[in-house]
Amino acid sequence: MIKATLDTSVYIRALHLGGPAATLIGHARAGNMRIDISDTILNETIRVLRDKFQWNGYRLHDAREKLLTLGHHITPTLTLNVIKEDPDDYRILECAATAESNYIVSVDKDLLRLERYGDARIVNIVEMLEVLAQA
Repeated sequence: MIKATLDTSVYIRALHLGGPAATLIGHARAGNMRIDISDTILNETIRVLRDKFQWNGYRLHDAREKLLTLGHHITPTLTLNVIKEDPDDYRILECAATAESNYIVSVDKDLLRLERYGDARIVNIVEMLEVLAQA
């Protein structure tokens, strides 16, 4: 089973814009991969959808419930400090490390620049879809 931690930007793209990010979520629904998610990632996703895209309470509640049902809920057991440019990225790495994810999926340049964290390969959405197509 492929295990992946998705950056909040991937969830936001999937929920608000659709496209390749939504296809990625569809793979999780189909059982082709396990998505690891923490409260911090979930809360940041909901906050951005509310504040930046003006989602109403009903849509936010629905999105939260769907992500909790779809995702493998993780409570990170470590605190990291490895990306000086964007400390919020630590939360993604903490979730992936605790969940022992194989992949971290992001569109964030700081995360992608790392290429790998621990045993997890850091890839963009298209690269993850290619991995799933080959599996």
